[in-house]
Amino acid sequence: MFQYFLRRILLMIPTFIACTLVVFLIIELTPGGPFEMAMMQAQQRAQGEAGGGGGGSGRGGEGQVPEEAKQALREYFQLDKPLPVRYVNWLGKVMTGDFGTSYRYGEPALAVITSRFPVSLYFGIIGFVLTYLVCIPLGIIKAVRHNGTFDIGSSLIVFTGYAIPVVALGSLLRVFLGRQLGWFPISDFRSEDWDMLTSAEQIIDQIKHTILPLICYMVGSFATLTVLMKNSLMDNLGQDYVRTAFAKGLSERRVLFVHALRNSLIPIVTGLGHAFGILLAGSLFIEQIFNIQGIGLLQYQVVLNRDYTVFMAITVIGVIIQLTGNILSDLLYAVIDPRIRFS
Repeated sequence: MFQYFLRRILLMIPTFIACTLVVFLIIELTPGGPFEMAMMQAQQRAQGEAGGGGGGSGRGGEGQVPEEAKQALREYFQLDKPLPVRYVNWLGKVMTGDFGTSYRYGEPALAVITSRFPVSLYFGIIGFVLTYLVCIPLGIIKAVRHNGTFDIGSSLIVFTGYAIPVVALGSLLRVFLGRQLGWFPISDFRSEDWDMLTSAEQIIDQIKHTILPLICYMVGSFATLTVLMKNSLMDNLGQDYVRTAFAKGLSERRVLFVHALRNSLIPIVTGLGHAFGILLAGSLFIEQIFNIQGIGLLQYQVVLNRDYTVFMAITVIGVIIQLTGNILSDLLYAVIDPRIRFS
């Protein structure tokens, strides 16, 4: 098993290179990047210094930028080097922890990301934990009471929530619970005067700002995880080893929670590794609806503003997290099921 995981860790290197190379090539070959934006700014400055003539065409305006300035910009963005060389240079800096400087914010790309990271991590961890704490017991009860009143009623509620788009749900929560009833704030991660509040008031304020976005975070995964838990447990309850345990005179509680439940948790627990990346990714729609400055909204903003330095830094972190999550998923699979031996 050690050799298997060692190979998986070594395989992360070419996988990381392949993923980042594809994204790097797409960014470099897409028009309208930082170089073009810098050229437009230089052209506008040149026209302003010339008195704002504006009489020429787009090509003529570009000709007003001195050739030395053009060459300096090309060297700054490394456009005077071939694509493979630019990628190798970028990769070398990343290996040293240098992700470059944000074109929009004027700060190191890593600093821009880390300033938004705690917000997405906060909602991700709370939503992740609460989802599993609710869905696993709910799936167990639904399996035990299959086709009963509770099973049918809870399925109706769960799938109704699953069918509602996150954008629509967030908007409805803002309008009815936030604006009309005034129970919860409708935007931002915290109140503007949060630093001036007492400790108790800060806790209450944070909880109020958390509830509506958290509902949107959780509702999408409720149906999938609940049904997966229910179906997995029902499948194991029909196995021969469960019937044998009942034949030996074991109680229903012991058969359910000691024998059947452990095997039923295999597909649930092994999904923890894959959920690791989602947990830290944030959500564009939720963060945009509630004006929460997290990683999801940041990714949208940097793409919109062609801030490719920050976008590549987010890509690197995301690829590493996802690859680590895949290995963690395999490790959990081997731990929870002793029959699994990787070779």
